[in-house]
Amino acid sequence: MTLHKNDTYNGFEQGPIRPPSEAYSLLLRLTRNCPWNHCAFCPVYKGTRFSVRPVAHVKRDIDAVHRYVEMVRQKADATGRIQQVKGIEADDLPASRAAFNWLTYGATSVFLQDANSLIMAPPDLVKILTHLKTRFPWVERVTSYARSHTVARMKDDDLKSIGEAGLNRIHIGLESGCDEVLKMVKKGVTRERQIQAGRRVKKAGIELSEYYMPGLGGRALSAEHARQTASALNQINPDFIRLRTLAIPNRAPLSEDYQAGRFEKCTDVMAAEEILTFIKALDGITSVVKSDHVLNLFGDLEGTLPHDKERMLAIPRAFLALEPKRQRLYQVGRRLGIFSSLSDMEDPHRLADAERAYRQLGVTPDNADEIVNELMKRFI
Repeated sequence: MTLHKNDTYNGFEQGPIRPPSEAYSLLLRLTRNCPWNHCAFCPVYKGTRFSVRPVAHVKRDIDAVHRYVEMVRQKADATGRIQQVKGIEADDLPASRAAFNWLTYGATSVFLQDANSLIMAPPDLVKILTHLKTRFPWVERVTSYARSHTVARMKDDDLKSIGEAGLNRIHIGLESGCDEVLKMVKKGVTRERQIQAGRRVKKAGIELSEYYMPGLGGRALSAEHARQTASALNQINPDFIRLRTLAIPNRAPLSEDYQAGRFEKCTDVMAAEEILTFIKALDGITSVVKSDHVLNLFGDLEGTLPHDKERMLAIPRAFLALEPKRQRLYQVGRRLGIFSSLSDMEDPHRLADAERAYRQLGVTPDNADEIVNELMKRFI
């Protein structure tokens, strides 16, 4: 693992991804790429090297954004309307654009990139968080991705100090709580480590967002994947459980196994059955379930446990009760952004759009899953 590629500051940086829930956050890059980078389902960062940016460089990024924020505030009209500032030097453009976008959406949250910012030395992360709070004291939420393997090895005092410095939510890609699935997709962590990490975040008083990936076990392990993942989450009780349905883009290592027939991808009907099994098995926790990604079959499968459990169960059940052609029509409409929920099929205009796309794509019972798989690749 490379800690620092060089000590030359090359200007404001932002990485390639962030959670959908951080769409309006300021993105600050503390690390580059992923220190693990072996997950078979993930196409991001492949062919790259990991590095940690020097604290001084991250502080300069924060200062660059702060400078532009102050300029915009001084030029805001009487209504407080945000306006672009002219005459920005070319070197400052990335920071100025990031700041402008951030201000446009309220400038209340910050996301620390890339894939595992908590691998940074805790004292260094505290320095960055402290500087961030000094420059932007009004920020309400600061979040980051982290690997379970990294968090599980951290000292409780270090996690607590990071939380006290301002990091108030951690996103962990649990993906599965089944050891067989974790090994198959080269996740680089065990079920027990996942549970240990989640509990450690909760103990530190930091909000925890855990991700579950329907379909990751393939057809062979689908039911076990659902049950074991729910069981792990029951032992963690994260603040959020976020669904991220498996898609297999061509550049993901899992694609080779899929194309060769070694990995049998679940159909949407199978995924709905798996989600039903998963929700049923969630017990004794108070997590908020979120379906905040376009890859998910049901955009409205959200609620707070245990209160909304039956309502959430009703959604996959309703899909599974549809006659097959209606299911295929919903699948296509959902993956084209026409439908967000099953109730959208009651809108005659949306339904007509979906039926038109269905005909144009030439969807049949034999090719529906293949067409849906191709549509899903566009969102990775």
